[in-house]
Amino acid sequence: MLSVPTLWTVFVINFLALGLIWAYVMGSYPSFEAARFWTGSAFVAAAGAASAMLRVVMPDTLVPLLFAGTALILAICLAAMGVRKFFNQPVSWRHTVLVTGLGAAGLCFFTFVHDSVPARMTVFTIAQTLPMALSLKLLLSRHDGRANPGARLAGIVSIVIMVIFAARLFGAVTGIGGGFSYMHFSPAQSVVILVLVFLSMSLNFGFLLMAMDRLRNEVADLALLDDLTGVANRRHLVQRLTEECARSERSGQPFALLVIDLDGFKGINDTYGHAAGDACLQHFTLMAQTRLRPGDMLARTGGDEFCIVLPSSTLREGAMIARRVLEVCRADAEQCTGNDIPIAVSIGVAQWTREMGAHPDRLIAAADHALYDAKKAGRNGFATYDAAPPLAPEPEPVSDVALRKRA
Repeated sequence: MLSVPTLWTVFVINFLALGLIWAYVMGSYPSFEAARFWTGSAFVAAAGAASAMLRVVMPDTLVPLLFAGTALILAICLAAMGVRKFFNQPVSWRHTVLVTGLGAAGLCFFTFVHDSVPARMTVFTIAQTLPMALSLKLLLSRHDGRANPGARLAGIVSIVIMVIFAARLFGAVTGIGGGFSYMHFSPAQSVVILVLVFLSMSLNFGFLLMAMDRLRNEVADLALLDDLTGVANRRHLVQRLTEECARSERSGQPFALLVIDLDGFKGINDTYGHAAGDACLQHFTLMAQTRLRPGDMLARTGGDEFCIVLPSSTLREGAMIARRVLEVCRADAEQCTGNDIPIAVSIGVAQWTREMGAHPDRLIAAADHALYDAKKAGRNGFATYDAAPPLAPEPEPVSDVALRKRA
């Protein structure tokens, strides 16, 4: 059987390694806030395990064990806070302090006031299990219509750990398995410690999978976003139009597309500089987004050109959105004073038809044609694209004989 110092040493090394991994993740991705809590959790757990080892060289006092128990409770609370932060849930330090403080108070009471190992184990188990139990719903639920594999693994491992905690408590209360002692581990306790070390590594592996999934999604999002304005880029636009075309082809329900061009943008760049031009693009993006509906998509296709995809919308509804965008730009231009740069736009509106089929480029070409009409009409306005009706068939030539018969 492994000695007590050896088992605690394994525990310390395990959590120090996990802490270093999370510290590297935290330093590499500062915006990933959950890593801060998971880093703190690993190092606090390592400190708790190291404190428990002091009981070997200080057999006459239980203070190291009390500190170790409090540290391990805090470590699990920090891990639970990291889970909440990962899923963008509010994080409360008050709850962490409350659970850790009550756990520490309970351990002290059943050590110095009323010495009872089963009672200490009961307090310790409840304080450790509560934060994990409260995190289970977040870990096992689907988010944004999909399940996170890492979160699912972390949830399953958390359940296994809580079951082991309950079994350990049962053994401490009943004396089955050799009872419980931090000084003289029984064979059953040694196995439990080793299993918990393995499960703690599995739990953090689940957290790492969660982090990888989040970072991979962020990279994928960045590939579909315009760097300057933060809206969709041309690649994302084509992808969305392809999806809408396929959906409309199946259902027969139309959708509309707006193609927008900032009037005189080259003159703005030449007169005020490219920084001012970039500011105009960003300002227009913010104005246009205030006039869009949930589900509409604004995209910058390059330079001063934008597109707006309007799902389940007719040409008339597209014209209404175009009018709203024009109105907000005109109202903003009227308030410009001094060095402010007024923004004017021309908009072309087109609606998907069955003749266009699953070809986004045809819809874009139709909206571009309408944009050209808006430019010709004097700019700072919009135009809609109406497909030309089919030409009437020419009348067949009538022979002279037929004319004479009619006469």
